[in-house]
Amino acid sequence: MTIKATVFKVTLQIADMDRHYYADHALTLARHPSETDERMMVRLLAFALYADEGLTFAKGLSSDDEPDLWHKDLTGAIERWIEVGLPDERAIRKASGRANQVVVVSYGRAADIWWNENRDKLQRLNNLTVLRLPNETTLALAALASRTMQLQCTIQEGHIMVTSDAGMIEIEPKVLQGSFRPAS
Repeated sequence: MTIKATVFKVTLQIADMDRHYYADHALTLARHPSETDERMMVRLLAFALYADEGLTFAKGLSSDDEPDLWHKDLTGAIERWIEVGLPDERAIRKASGRANQVVVVSYGRAADIWWNENRDKLQRLNNLTVLRLPNETTLALAALASRTMQLQCTIQEGHIMVTSDAGMIEIEPKVLQGSFRPAS
């Protein structure tokens, strides 16, 4: 018997003062059976950081050929490819050839080890941004996960504040490569 994805309903209000992007999103997230609450919430945070009309959740864990999120233009060309976690370096190089911009939002105890092992090869990619989220903040994000969520995300000068009825978390991503957010 196959375990099915768990569905989460999210109302996400984004106030991104850096990009002058203000929007409310009603999202349905499917958490893959092998995915943790922490990873799902980091995917949601990545959505908030790069949100626009064309950004959608892709198959991610369920497919080797799709990222966690992507933005395609009207012709189907991939504008932005977003991976969450510690993806394989070869997959990132392949994505770099397929998309105008590639973003990796890394997190977890092994993120620094992953970066040290892959840095030399990845630094050759001019269209790649790599962010590192602190462990304590991603664990705090995971604690906010519930089947129905109402979250507010405020972004200003590279600082992120996520609030819900369950609490507030401040996040400051560390930029390992590229810029905090490539031009939209």
